[in-house]
Amino acid sequence: MTDFGKYLTDYLNQYLPVECGCSNQTIKQYSATFILLLQYMYKFEFIVPEKLFLKELTKERIISFLSWLENERKCSISTRNNRLSTIRSFFKYLQYRDVKGMSHWQSILTIKQKKLPYKEMSYLTTEGVKVLLEQPDQQTFKGRRDFILIGLLYDSGARVQEIIDLTPANLRFGDITTIRLHGKGNKIRVVPLSANQVRNLRLYMEENNLFTSSNSSHPLFPNPKGEKLTRMAVLGIIKRHVKNARKTHPELIPDTISCHSFRHSKAMHMLEAGINLVYIRDFLGHSSTTTTEIYARVSNKLKESALQKLSSSIIQENKTTWHKDGELMGFLKSLQMKYTK
Repeated sequence: MTDFGKYLTDYLNQYLPVECGCSNQTIKQYSATFILLLQYMYKFEFIVPEKLFLKELTKERIISFLSWLENERKCSISTRNNRLSTIRSFFKYLQYRDVKGMSHWQSILTIKQKKLPYKEMSYLTTEGVKVLLEQPDQQTFKGRRDFILIGLLYDSGARVQEIIDLTPANLRFGDITTIRLHGKGNKIRVVPLSANQVRNLRLYMEENNLFTSSNSSHPLFPNPKGEKLTRMAVLGIIKRHVKNARKTHPELIPDTISCHSFRHSKAMHMLEAGINLVYIRDFLGHSSTTTTEIYARVSNKLKESALQKLSSSIIQENKTTWHKDGELMGFLKSLQMKYTK
């Protein structure tokens, strides 16, 4: 086994899961980056994986690999940056495993992330959310499931994977009903649900026998086979109802709506309701308010509301008559003469 194979195996099998506590999903994503890197090295550098050494992963080759992702595989800049983050994480790990190659590892770490072009955040107004929730046909099982799923995506501010992974055991019914979400980096957060969403969930769970102990680990939103929905399946559900909503209320439905748009929408509506950024940060599971502040920057409604709260008496309406330019210039010149005597 080469030094690359040795360290990569330790990185994925020991360092990430044991020392860093990374989730299986994170390790899966990191592995995908190295699969692509090996494919690139074999196809363009003619080095088979079994003979790839660390010294052959030069800065120039990593940059070429990133360009290949963009130009040949048509990856977005965001995806390109995510792949680079994975590679940089690996070389940071190598700094503590093999100090002899420190200068080589650090040369890779100097590769910069590409700046992302500004992309307007896609979110729904409260009226838009209501219109979208009117689309599922609640006379059918799928319609009722879609209604609850979309409502929960919005009400909980959850990421789509967090919704997919939900089971009845993640819900705690009581005076304040909460939902336990398993987020990025194995982080757990508990968020409260609104009274209407709780009533809807109760009816849905009763209909599907999800309160029984034998179904406590069953997917909350299963596919016809009783298995978890995929991300693409959830996106398909969203797109179908978005398409119908746009036919009747195009002014309320943005051009681009994704599963994540409901998370954005919830955050924006919380901000516009005057809820503190720190609470919104905890509700969404952000590591710092720096990420959450993006919602404050894009909320025109919030800015308008804040401006309206300012006292209008600060700037007084002018009651005097302005002089013509000629008279004004004469006035100013007279002052100059007066104060130069």
